[in-house]
Amino acid sequence: MTDDTSEFDAEAELTYLRETPAEALLANHFFVLAQWAAVHLASSPADLVGAQLVIDVMAALLHSGEERLGPNLSLYRTALAEIQQVFVRASLAANTAAESATPMTDATSDEG
Repeated sequence: MTDDTSEFDAEAELTYLRETPAEALLANHFFVLAQWAAVHLASSPADLVGAQLVIDVMAALLHSGEERLGPNLSLYRTALAEIQQVFVRASLAANTAAESATPMTDATSDEG
């Protein structure tokens, strides 16, 4: 059974892409990337490798686009900083969990 309402309309998509300013499309993609990074960080355990890649792409987009991304550049920078902070917290939590899972050796047992 097919759903005709979900059929891809290539011509409508091309029209949308032609008529939408580049900075608007990039802004949308930037926030999709932010959501994607958040999903990687919220998984259990956090997917730090995947999240780092997405965050790096977000940073590259801002670095490459700079002022050409439009008047909301400071909003994008703030969003990047926030997701980077979440990444740092997730990294610290992962390191703490890994350290607590590693058996401690008794340093005093070697003395004597």
